Amino acid sequence: MHAATIVLMILAAGLGSQWVAWLLRLPGIVILIAVGLMLGPITGVLSLEMPPERLTELIGLGVAIILFEGGMDLKLGELKRAGRGVGRLVLLGGPITWALSALAAHYVVGLEWPVAFVLGAILVVTGPTVIQPILRFARLNDQSASLLKWEGIVNDPIGVLLAVLTFQYFTIEGDGLSQTLLGLGSAIVTAILLGGVGGWLLGKLYQRGGVPEHLKPPMLMVVVLVVFTLSNQVQHEAGLLSVTIMGMVLGNMPLAGREDLQRFKENLTIVLVSVLFLVITARLEFDQLLLLDWRVAAFILIGLFVVRPLSVGLAIIGAGMAKSDRLLLAWIAPRGIVAAATAGLFGPAMVAAGYSDARILLPLVFAMIIATVLLHGLTLGALARKLGLAAKDNNGVLIVGASPWSLEFAKALKSLDVEVLVVDGVYHRLQPARMAGIDVYYGEILSKHAEHTLETHHLGTLLCATPNDFYNALVCNALGPTFGRHRTFQLPTDEEASKESRRLDVDQRGHLAFSEHCSYQWLEERLDDGWVIQRTRISEAFSLKEATGKLGEAGSDWLLLGAVSPNGRPRLYSDEMPFEPESDWHVLYFAPENQDVSGPLDAGDGKSQREGASSEEDQANSAETS
Repeated sequence: MHAATIVLMILAAGLGSQWVAWLLRLPGIVILIAVGLMLGPITGVLSLEMPPERLTELIGLGVAIILFEGGMDLKLGELKRAGRGVGRLVLLGGPITWALSALAAHYVVGLEWPVAFVLGAILVVTGPTVIQPILRFARLNDQSASLLKWEGIVNDPIGVLLAVLTFQYFTIEGDGLSQTLLGLGSAIVTAILLGGVGGWLLGKLYQRGGVPEHLKPPMLMVVVLVVFTLSNQVQHEAGLLSVTIMGMVLGNMPLAGREDLQRFKENLTIVLVSVLFLVITARLEFDQLLLLDWRVAAFILIGLFVVRPLSVGLAIIGAGMAKSDRLLLAWIAPRGIVAAATAGLFGPAMVAAGYSDARILLPLVFAMIIATVLLHGLTLGALARKLGLAAKDNNGVLIVGASPWSLEFAKALKSLDVEVLVVDGVYHRLQPARMAGIDVYYGEILSKHAEHTLETHHLGTLLCATPNDFYNALVCNALGPTFGRHRTFQLPTDEEASKESRRLDVDQRGHLAFSEHCSYQWLEERLDDGWVIQRTRISEAFSLKEATGKLGEAGSDWLLLGAVSPNGRPRLYSDEMPFEPESDWHVLYFAPENQDVSGPLDAGDGKSQREGASSEEDQANSAETS
């Protein structure tokens, strides 16, 4: 098979697997491993005719970029939320996991002590390639997510370095202990100098405009690979520690355009994870899979139900961590691409050094990856919700901009049991929302304070409703990747700027909510004229067409705002993204108060939201007075 065909097959199969996993709501690694096994050891379709040493070097470059991207995602501000737990999980939890895993590998699987200790070091790794996608699905609160994210990203290079030093200790002739300690010191110094200082110097160069904007992302990628390679020349596998520290330094520097750099790395990481898992899985040989027996199954169970709970429990004694977080951490520890790549590196190396048991390293680690990704990925959300650490769904709406109209809209959504959060930088504007029992956040939505303290995992739709059209566009553009562009909306621009030639393109703003002419001023004027937000329920006997027929001309006599499905998921209407509400959906519309379109099965449901809101305010004022 031609090289170009192989590359195309790997890319198509990898990204196709990620897409299928997203459709099935499964961790992507599960599908990638299954496809890799089918293409590699089972069918033999994907055969990489390349020396193992060269392939390992290429895999190392990919892993370096993945860990650098993970390091950039580590924000020092998150440490305040995570507390002392992160340090204990890394400094104490890692060595405990190493020791307990090695004991289980020797006494349960029957591995020689050197192989058992190398395997224990590999299993210290809990990588970002698995943790990050699982966290997105689980919708954990920020503190719990920070604990898992920091542990996973920081443990990766430490686990790899531990495996390297363990391997060197058992394979270097002479004084292995002194060589090991020297290697440890060399790795730390190299990581600080090349990773830390090098990252800081590169950041300063970017800050001072020493590199043009179009060269920043590709140059960053090349520098990462250079630092990785140079570090490995000083101390074997010290490169992963160096690039992780480099990512942390750059990720916490005040760099203009850092989001663009990070988005470039995130996109590259998705491709690399897809490719690397397929390639590493395809390297497995069928006879290696036959080495997996009941002892391996027992070892995996011990790792899940004994090693992980014990290591977490012993590491965080006295850390002041909440019981719910302790229980979550005691269960969640999925392994990913770094563990697989490390096992692929040291398995053949230990066999060559005379340890025949090491043939089982790669298939055993893959078995652990599959077990942990499946069990932890499929149970994290349910367990976190049971412990009160995650949102049940993301059906809520974030409204940026407190005004009389946005308050009425928030009340209408809340009356349909939709969670709403109203954000504004002017304190007194939020007072009516507080009185109505609506959650509020006082501050700038794009600030670091909001990023580090505001919980938004239960919110799935964004509406920017301030009188500043360009600020609305700025917020939508900044938060669009988080909420999804298809669920990011802003109020249309004013009439004088509504011409197509003067309007921002859709890639520079959110989708225009409701109708193209209903600007902030238009909505507030209609509200002052007596228009109210009302609702009606669509049924098979009462369609949206019948309702609109009663209302008159859309836009001038009434305005369709959106609808809420029977399971509580809201959808905002937009001329740019129209949809047809189905049976049993509640439709929200803005119209004069006397235009009630309640259907035959909807008695009383089309009442004015303003009336309901007034009574809520009266009750709140009454309670405050008493």
